Amino acid sequence: MLDTIGSAAGVVWKFLDENGASSVSKLTKETALDTKLVQRAIGWLAAEGKLKFDIKGRTEIVSLT
Repeated sequence: MLDTIGSAAGVVWKFLDENGASSVSKLTKETALDTKLVQRAIGWLAAEGKLKFDIKGRTEIVSLT
């Protein structure tokens, strides 16, 4: 499972690097990853200090630090 989460973290990081800040729902849609897997990947990257989070209205925006 850790390999799967690590790979998903790589996909999420690459998407954010190429496309900039994104909502979690857009990350899920555009990467075609399962919602739970995207959340785990975000947790992985956040624990490594690679993400920052902002709130715009009712939407949480994720971006690389």
